[in-house]
Amino acid sequence: MFGRRRKKRDNETGRTGSEAGPTTGGAAGDVSFGNEVEPEVSRGQPVKDADRYRTTGPWDSTEDAPEAGRMDLGSIRLPMEQGTEIQVNVAQDSAGKQKIIGVTLVRGKSALQVQPFAAPKSSGLWDEMREELREQVVKQGGKVEDHEGTFGPELKALVPVKGRTTEDGKQLAQRVRFIGVDGPRWVLRGVIRGEGASKPEVMAEIEQLFAGIVVVRGDQPVPPNELLQITVPKQIQEQMAQAAKTRAAQQTAQHGNAGRSPNGAAPNGSGPAAPGGAPSGSGDS
Repeated sequence: MFGRRRKKRDNETGRTGSEAGPTTGGAAGDVSFGNEVEPEVSRGQPVKDADRYRTTGPWDSTEDAPEAGRMDLGSIRLPMEQGTEIQVNVAQDSAGKQKIIGVTLVRGKSALQVQPFAAPKSSGLWDEMREELREQVVKQGGKVEDHEGTFGPELKALVPVKGRTTEDGKQLAQRVRFIGVDGPRWVLRGVIRGEGASKPEVMAEIEQLFAGIVVVRGDQPVPPNELLQITVPKQIQEQMAQAAKTRAAQQTAQHGNAGRSPNGAAPNGSGPAAPGGAPSGSGDS
């Protein structure tokens, strides 16, 4: 089952991984509706039982992932497909400095927010995350149920939309899927909103995006449960800054009414993603 997940040897062996094959199709953090180093891998590293859930991805950088165009954002490489836009999710830390807390891939009326976390060598962190997510959803007044999905255990939830009610005063809620997989010393978590969380015919497209992600764990020590660093190239940072200025001007022209994105934009995002797959900034609080 795991034979095709061949590990790349280090330079001392004089061997490298083969060319990529053909393309195939607390721990949890807050719930919000907002030059890479090739690590050395021990030859005796056991294959974790949880790896059976990602036989077609997501991938570790030491594995022979299917060849595809991907955007390098440090700890994750995201598939760049026609019709998919990428948003960078940011939040302010205790010192008032902005920090990247995730990335959202927007496709049509669906959004997939992804976050890579450091994990221990043993499996099980995704199990802990699901329990924390369950508690958070329930605390917000939502409903949640377990589901066995493409990537193994996941959560399907109805999450209240803050400040949104029906004409008769009933609280509106949106369908959300929490998916995740345990990898080699990392966990990749995904939050799916929009049609990808509710329409079966769309779910496969969003799952394919998730499966195409490559996680670059690196060999640096990172405490379990901590978000792996997501970096944005300087050129794209400048594009994000310019996009933010443009949105601010548009909002001023609209008398402060930013409107709502129809395509399932990132949580608390301040506008649509930049065209052509380039990341745009979106805030989170």
